[in-house]
Amino acid sequence: MTLADRRILLVIGGGIAAYKSLDLIRRLRERGASVRCVLTAGAQRFVTPLAASALSGQRSHTDLFDREDEAEIGHIRLARDADMVVVAPATANLMARMASGAADDLASTVLLATTLPILLAPAMNVRMWQHPATQRNLARLLADGVHVVGPNDGAMAEAEHGPGRLAEPAEIADAVERVLSQNGVMLRSEPRGSRLEAPSAVGAFFETPRAQPGAPQDDAGGLTALPLAGRRMLVTSGPTHEPIDPVRYIANRSSGRQGHAIAAAAAAAGAAVTLVSGPVAIPDPPGVTVVRVESAREMLAAVQATLPAEIAIFAAAVADWRAANEAGQKIKKDDKRRSRGLQLIENPDILATIAHRKEGRPALVVGFAAETENVVEHARAKLARKGCDLIVANDVAPESGVMGGTRNSVHLVTPDGVETWPTLDKEEVARRLVARLADMLDAQRRTGG
Repeated sequence: MTLADRRILLVIGGGIAAYKSLDLIRRLRERGASVRCVLTAGAQRFVTPLAASALSGQRSHTDLFDREDEAEIGHIRLARDADMVVVAPATANLMARMASGAADDLASTVLLATTLPILLAPAMNVRMWQHPATQRNLARLLADGVHVVGPNDGAMAEAEHGPGRLAEPAEIADAVERVLSQNGVMLRSEPRGSRLEAPSAVGAFFETPRAQPGAPQDDAGGLTALPLAGRRMLVTSGPTHEPIDPVRYIANRSSGRQGHAIAAAAAAAGAAVTLVSGPVAIPDPPGVTVVRVESAREMLAAVQATLPAEIAIFAAAVADWRAANEAGQKIKKDDKRRSRGLQLIENPDILATIAHRKEGRPALVVGFAAETENVVEHARAKLARKGCDLIVANDVAPESGVMGGTRNSVHLVTPDGVETWPTLDKEEVARRLVARLADMLDAQRRTGG
């Protein structure tokens, strides 16, 4: 079983999606994990500690000042006596308390005291999720090394629609596996920060590092350093959808395969990767935090909330234009607005905005240039105009099969020249690009650039 002998501490937050946490317990146990639950006061309004205990087979915990637990410093044991912590659902309130370092109940105290990997599964109203305060808190938590799965798009309990639905229990269980695999090379005592001394009560749970499958090893069988270990990377991927009315939109023909492959390759190289993805029909890459957006403006906001990062790769095919006035209802053929034509305004330039930041600019900013003619010439002009460090240019003319396909032929354009690669699988393009960026980052560090 994929999670055999793994110990999961599940923190259940107080939202309507809390009922799904019971299914999550079942799915984690089916994969071989043992599960212990902490319920917030709000969670107990939706599910009972008895139900969580019955499904987990272990006592559930609710009270910071429980006499029996605290006689043995129970919140500290809960914070250490596991392989990782999962928060599902993670409400806007719980995320805000985590981001601020609050510790006013058992759940928040455990989350503040733990040094284990933490996986959040947010769930809330779409407007709460998109609020700048929640996005700031999300950015703070990502910077602290917290992992995130979801939220998904869908219908809300309040008859609204959009991002905010709790990821499905199977998705969360898959994310648990990815996080544990990603953190498998680390000591359990120090997955997110500086090393702490282990209390004797949990000292037996600290292990020597274990290699991830396929991780590079030296001749003696020990681990070698991953080229991007400890680095933070931001990747954008997929198209954006710019609404005209509730059923029509402006978009590009991007599948997201190249951007998703880059995010996966960076994670395999040891980076902490946040992928900001437009609407795609491909799976999330393993070991990556995914933020889903629809429009260019949403993508820019998500990118800014994700920073700081040392490398930012803008592979998304962002729509250059959007409707000046989005219609609230479907535009009919006989609508007078139709006869006036579709008025367009320019979208924000995400690549140039980040490349020209005076503070907090990533050390390496990489853009993509999808062209149908004069590929290298247009890429050189874009490099100078946008202010980035590298342009990955490719020919996306219909006969190339690149847009939506599985292979790519790229030119790496820098101020120093152009390097042309042969046609490769997009996964191989991603691996080579990530290796090149790791070398560039090392060169910057050596020269003090």
